[in-house]
Amino acid sequence: MSNTPESAWPVRTINTKIAEWLHKLGQVWVEGQLTQINRRPGTRTAFLTLRDPAADISIQVTCSPDLLTRAQVPLTEGARVVMLGRPVFYTGRGTVSLRVTEIRPVGIGELLARIERLRQLLAAEGLFDTARKRPLPFLPGTVGLITGRASAAERDIISVARSRWPAVRFEVRNAPVQGPAAVPQILGHLAELDADPRVDVIILARGGGSVEDLLPFSDEALCRAVAKATTAVVSAIGHEPDSPLLDLVADLRAATPTDAAKRVVPDVIAELSQIRELRARSAGALRNWVTTQVRGLDSLRGRPVLARPFRMIDDRVDEIERATRDIRRDVVRCVGSEEQRVDHLAARLATLGPAQTLARGYAVVQRVPGAASSSDEQPHVVNSVHDMPIGSQLRVRVADGATRAAVMGVEKKS
Repeated sequence: MSNTPESAWPVRTINTKIAEWLHKLGQVWVEGQLTQINRRPGTRTAFLTLRDPAADISIQVTCSPDLLTRAQVPLTEGARVVMLGRPVFYTGRGTVSLRVTEIRPVGIGELLARIERLRQLLAAEGLFDTARKRPLPFLPGTVGLITGRASAAERDIISVARSRWPAVRFEVRNAPVQGPAAVPQILGHLAELDADPRVDVIILARGGGSVEDLLPFSDEALCRAVAKATTAVVSAIGHEPDSPLLDLVADLRAATPTDAAKRVVPDVIAELSQIRELRARSAGALRNWVTTQVRGLDSLRGRPVLARPFRMIDDRVDEIERATRDIRRDVVRCVGSEEQRVDHLAARLATLGPAQTLARGYAVVQRVPGAASSSDEQPHVVNSVHDMPIGSQLRVRVADGATRAAVMGVEKKS
């Protein structure tokens, strides 16, 4: 059948084709959370609403009332179930529903197994790493609190926190803490408080409960929202045996709401007492240090070198004068010894010198050039008659002077 603007399909045709296409899908298993059960006495059809716990999406479900009666456990709103059904498109109303033929409640063991698989996934992505956790402020000005309306957890946190620090302020947001509506409202309040610059820390609180009651706090969307928050988040669910995944993602896990208040808000009395103790310890340490330094100065002043600071100089002056006298005495002794040695050598030199020889009657005879001799001839001592030919000019030196003579004759030694 062609489909053009001139040959448009009527509504019944398109609805029929949609119904045929959905019928081809066949039976499918669907998991979700029951949020509404409408079973009227005397009717052949029961109407239910099945919601996706991780998203705000739901689908209408129809089944036989006997199917609800034959369920293994009583089905109530908020229960997690797995259904086998076929999508059905009602051509008259143009609506889709799921016609189911089997309903199985999800057991606690299966729920825990699914939570464990989600835990492994988030751990592999690093959402539980200690390095990414934000530190809590020492003194929060405003604390964001998400908890059930008029709950004991809210009363405990506020009363304990204000007893510890009366000036602390709270931004309280009430939301369901179990059931299908819990996660969407908690996510909205978390985003609102995280965007508020006045809020320094956010507490998610609930007073414990069963595994089924705490399922919203193991929801993947909530865990990822807490991990992305820029404000520090404290988990105060108060369930010890099976901690929800929120405890692992949060920046701090508190055992109970009261414990969360104690760990988020400091005790003013304890802090002031600690300040007084630290001041006393600091003052004592300072006094001890001053006392030690005074004793050290007294010890230094009591030393001889500081009692008589010029004594060392005086001692050195005496040593220098004594050394000067010793040096002068040694120099005089050395000079006298050398003078004596010089005199002794001079006497020996005088004894061995030519003057003493001449004084004993000896003479030194030198031949000097005469008028006829060469001008280059120099006077020289003669020691042989051969150096004194007849007529040679001589210079005879005796002890008290010298005289000139001429060689008149030569007498050779026989």
